[in-house]
Amino acid sequence: MNDSLPRLWYSEGFRLSWEGHVFPAGKYRALHDRLVADGLAEIEDFGRPDPLGREELLLGHQAGYLDRLEVMTEDPAQGWLEFEAPCSRGVLDAFFLMAGGTLRAAESAARLGGFSANLGGGFHHAFPHKGEGFCAINDIVIAVRWLQREGFARRIAIVDLDVHQGNGTAWALDGDPGCFTFSVHQQNNYPVKQGSTLDLGLPDHCGDAAYLEALGGGLEEVIRFDPDFVIYVAGADPFVGDRLGGLDLTIEGLEARDQAVLGASLARGVPTMACLAGGYAEREEEVVEIHYHMICAGLRALGKGA
Repeated sequence: MNDSLPRLWYSEGFRLSWEGHVFPAGKYRALHDRLVADGLAEIEDFGRPDPLGREELLLGHQAGYLDRLEVMTEDPAQGWLEFEAPCSRGVLDAFFLMAGGTLRAAESAARLGGFSANLGGGFHHAFPHKGEGFCAINDIVIAVRWLQREGFARRIAIVDLDVHQGNGTAWALDGDPGCFTFSVHQQNNYPVKQGSTLDLGLPDHCGDAAYLEALGGGLEEVIRFDPDFVIYVAGADPFVGDRLGGLDLTIEGLEARDQAVLGASLARGVPTMACLAGGYAEREEEVVEIHYHMICAGLRALGKGA
């Protein structure tokens, strides 16, 4: 890969430092290393984002909430009450850094066209005024507002395929005619649902065939919206082995999911940025495998992957 602007964004600072937590914090580095080891990218192909400053964070969050996060770092245990994880200085800095990766990946797709990805991010449960569900900063909403402010996109579709509905994103973007929020999720699962533009809440243990059929119909609605930019929230937790999900998709089904989303957008020339979101399989390498296939699908669309 030799684009003038990197299409893949990653930093060693993508560390949430949640030892013993169900969140597989090691997946970010493991995915980076797998892409390099397999020759799909070289170390110099990755952009190294800077953490977002307050001005950019305010695109997606209220000042009072950002102030509260800073206070939490003095007593990290307060984070458990806010977003179900401790909020140390290092954790908060990692959120700011991954939000920077999502914003820069969005810029790459907007400027270059085609596919880009942040090897982190996708924290769709954070609201403008509060954190929730392992999510302190909603990098998706920040990227949307930045793309709008900079004039890169007027009609943005968010395709959220995490097993959990992106409630914070849906709430923050509700009523914006320039945004289409589309979520396919497990209905009988966390969180308290908010209203996306299109919500497809699927039954427990639906499996590959029913999932892909529902996704195909939803993508037709996204296409009718005629977006000029797509953000793909590519959660790994619809997987059959996920500890926090119950849709029971196979690795092959998830790969077909990624191909359907990226085919629908990239084949129409719509710039598309992907971020990782959740994934809680017992074996972290399975989470990495799912994310790896998603990145490969995007790189193949650029003629760069195997």
